[in-house]
Amino acid sequence: MATPAIRCSATGPSGALIKAPFRRLGWLLLCSLLLLVAGCSTQKAIVTRDSGPAIDGDNLSISRILVMAAAKDALGTPYRWGGSTPAGYDCSGLVQMAYAKIGVPLPRTANEQYHALPEIDVARPGDLLFFGGGNRATHVGIYMGHRQMIHAPGSGRTVTVSSLDVRYWRQHYLGAAAPAD
Repeated sequence: MATPAIRCSATGPSGALIKAPFRRLGWLLLCSLLLLVAGCSTQKAIVTRDSGPAIDGDNLSISRILVMAAAKDALGTPYRWGGSTPAGYDCSGLVQMAYAKIGVPLPRTANEQYHALPEIDVARPGDLLFFGGGNRATHVGIYMGHRQMIHAPGSGRTVTVSSLDVRYWRQHYLGAAAPAD
């Protein structure tokens, strides 16, 4: 298929019509625009701090340890949209259940949790990590240390541990919150 050309017409000094194809110029302008837009996108880095061997619980509050233990107990539980019971969890239901174990009530959806909790700059084990686009959180997980999070990933899957170094999570990261001390 031929590439459509951008055509420009002008009248020369003698009054004759001058036509010139600008196919390359069109592609150059399109590529320049795409690079400009891509360069303007901001991508927040996932900044974490592990307290010693974090998964083993050294230097962590009992609240953080209990939240992570509750989430770990749910490993392998099926994903269920809107789920907040051991029969099935969605991402925010898993987080809500884990924090309920330490008496911290959280809103029901990832977006409500994201907007209700104050953002922190550095995630520690037991903190919440939010993902989505713009100012809307569509996913939440619990940071477990060593750049790993536990979460309920989606339909047909089970509660699992995932690396934060996966490109998808890096590209969709919105921020972190610390509901427990």
